[in-house]
Amino acid sequence: MFAVTATQIDADNPLNGLTVGERPEPDVPDGWTTVTVKAAALNHHDLWSLKGVGLPADRLPMILGCDAAGLDEDGNEVIVHSVVGDPDRGGGDETLDPKRSLLSEVHPGTLAEKVAVPRRNLVPKPAELSFEEAACLPTAWLTAYRMLFGKSGLEPGGSVLVQGAGGGVATAAISLASAAGYRVYATSRSEAKRKRARELGADAVFETGARLPERVDAVIETVGQATWSHSLKSLRPGGRVVVSGATSGAVPPADLNRVFFLQLQVVGSTMGTRGQLERLARFLVKTGVRPQIDRTLPLSEARAGFEAMAEGDLFGKIVFTP
Repeated sequence: MFAVTATQIDADNPLNGLTVGERPEPDVPDGWTTVTVKAAALNHHDLWSLKGVGLPADRLPMILGCDAAGLDEDGNEVIVHSVVGDPDRGGGDETLDPKRSLLSEVHPGTLAEKVAVPRRNLVPKPAELSFEEAACLPTAWLTAYRMLFGKSGLEPGGSVLVQGAGGGVATAAISLASAAGYRVYATSRSEAKRKRARELGADAVFETGARLPERVDAVIETVGQATWSHSLKSLRPGGRVVVSGATSGAVPPADLNRVFFLQLQVVGSTMGTRGQLERLARFLVKTGVRPQIDRTLPLSEARAGFEAMAEGDLFGKIVFTP
């Protein structure tokens, strides 16, 4: 089958390890099944894998990709939940299973014509969502959904700052927060991305680091070092910053004096549960919100999509169709 594979690790030039071509069809362990992929979305996780983050060289070659929507063995339309874990080991939450992984870390991923997954990882795809839209949900949109509705502590009418408009999680957070009735502020260094953030539902947009009209209840933080100071300064006393990524660096000054004096909360968030993915899909159907897709490419042109992500030349999700 045709697939996009990591064949070597190169931290400085990750695309050197990207190989596009034929691979054997996946093995199917007991309790697993296969999905014929109709659409698969690209994530920063795939670039990090090529750099060796979460994917050591001894697991190569590894088919990349966390996100997919397609057909199960009975022809049902499904979305693939990419967290491979045991809810029992995580106290009812598979993302807290100490042994959990994402597809493409231990088991072959979704950037292929077919992927093997645990049966419990299949979520029915609503007919109202296209395969391309559904493929955007399992990582970026699910992460944003959990950050906003599970971790931020936001109540109806609350205020939120989304850092780094343009990335997959950030664009999802803007759309979801607007649909939920929050006051949404967004930042970006790019004037074009700020404009598009307004179109997605942000109430006001600002250059990175700019002073906001008010201190917000929560910050959605995926950028890390470059925006961390601004995130803390933008919070009201008792506010909460929810962190799910650090694309610009993972070790900013902690500013502990501000944290304890203003009683701020720093909360980590990773992915979401299968149940949250199912609720996210229903939320989109109910509200009419849809993922922002930057471009759709055939899987054979995956390198162009990876190059765009590496350069930051995107707004929303890049989707591949086998």
